[in-house]
Amino acid sequence: MEDTYLTLSTESEGLFKDRSSKFFYYSFPVSNEEEIKERLKELRKKHFDARHHCFAWNLGTDGMNYRANDDGEPNHSAGDPILGQIRSNNLTNCLIVVVRYFGGTKLGISGLINAYKTSAAMAIAENEIIEKLITTRISISFTYPALNEVMKLIKLHEFQIVNQELELTCKMILEVRKSLEDRIRESLEEIESLKLND
Repeated sequence: MEDTYLTLSTESEGLFKDRSSKFFYYSFPVSNEEEIKERLKELRKKHFDARHHCFAWNLGTDGMNYRANDDGEPNHSAGDPILGQIRSNNLTNCLIVVVRYFGGTKLGISGLINAYKTSAAMAIAENEIIEKLITTRISISFTYPALNEVMKLIKLHEFQIVNQELELTCKMILEVRKSLEDRIRESLEEIESLKLND
């Protein structure tokens, strides 16, 4: 089972010019729509005098959660070329925004498509594409004496502890590799007093 995905490691920005129109491009790794709204708000504030804030994003690993926005440019001349670059690099959990300042010369539909496509490609090229694991979370509770055994298992499989309460009854939320989930659940169930909370 494929349990990795490609995304961007950090933020990037730059400028592409075409016949005196300026295209400021930005790329960001994002994990939800709230984050996307926040980024767009920041850029609208920064470029308050720009005519177009075109963008595209993709979230999740099934390719079903995405959006492309032309923001006043002719239909499919801006958002789609940006989304096309995200898809041709197999990226997800990322946002690319291209802010355009009109330079007085019309570029035509094919010129716009090319400018937005090039800007998005440059935003990706100036970033770093990284591979991440698809993970899932498992919530467990167990009595304090079982802590040693639980910690051994965590170390062995290199789980991330997302949250923990260590008292008489201990609680933990573990982040684990999705493809290993069933095997990990079986190993956890072998520990006496441990309960999986679903």
